[in-house]
Amino acid sequence: MPAVARTTRERWIEAGLQALAEGGPDAVRVEVLAGRLGVTKGGFYGHFDGRPAFLAEMLDTWEQQSTSEVIARAEAEGTDPAETLRTVGRLTYSADAHPIDLAVRSWARHDPEVAERLRRVDNRRMAFLRKMFGAFLTDPDEVEARSVLMFSLAIGRHFIGADHPGHTRPQAVQLAGEYLLRPSPVQPSPTQPSSVQPPPVRRSPAVTKPLS
Repeated sequence: MPAVARTTRERWIEAGLQALAEGGPDAVRVEVLAGRLGVTKGGFYGHFDGRPAFLAEMLDTWEQQSTSEVIARAEAEGTDPAETLRTVGRLTYSADAHPIDLAVRSWARHDPEVAERLRRVDNRRMAFLRKMFGAFLTDPDEVEARSVLMFSLAIGRHFIGADHPGHTRPQAVQLAGEYLLRPSPVQPSPTQPSSVQPPPVRRSPAVTKPLS
C-alpha cells in the first residue's frame, strides 16, 4: 500500500493566510485548517511547533511575498519607474493578496508585534515608492507627497463609499493613480521667457480595467 503524502508546510501556510483574510487571526485554528486540507491535526505538529509559531511563519510568508518577491518581479518586468509602480500595485493589491493585507492591518490594531511587523513592511514599501518617484521627480517634497498619496490610494480605496459619476470605482482609482504618475510640468528658468510652455503631458488611454 503506497504511503500517504504528507501535507506540506506551504499548504498549511496558504490555508492559514486564506483563513486570516476571511475571518482574522481567531479564524486560524488547527482543526479548521486540517478540515480544509482533508488531513488530521497530527500532520500540523509535524511541521510547526504550535499555533504561535505557525502564526509567525504565516506573517513571514506574507512579508516575503508582499515585499521582496513583488519588488523583485516588478523591477524585472518594469520598463520605466511608472510601469514598475503599476506592476507593484497590480501584484500587491490583487484580488488574492489584498484581503490578506487588510486582515494583517486589522490584526495589527490589537497586537503590538504584528503592528511592528506591519510598520517594517510599510516602511519598505514607502522607501520603494520614494525611489521610483525620485527617478523622475526632483523636488523631495513632491516625491514624498506622491508616495504618500499613492500608498493611501492603494490602501484606502476599499473604504470609500462614494459614487464616481461617469466612472466605475476601478476606473476612478486608475485615473487617480495615473494622475500621480504624470511627470511634473517643466518650470521656466529665471532666464527663460514666461511665455514658454511646458511640454505636453501624454494622457492615459481610456480606462478599461483597474490597477489591481
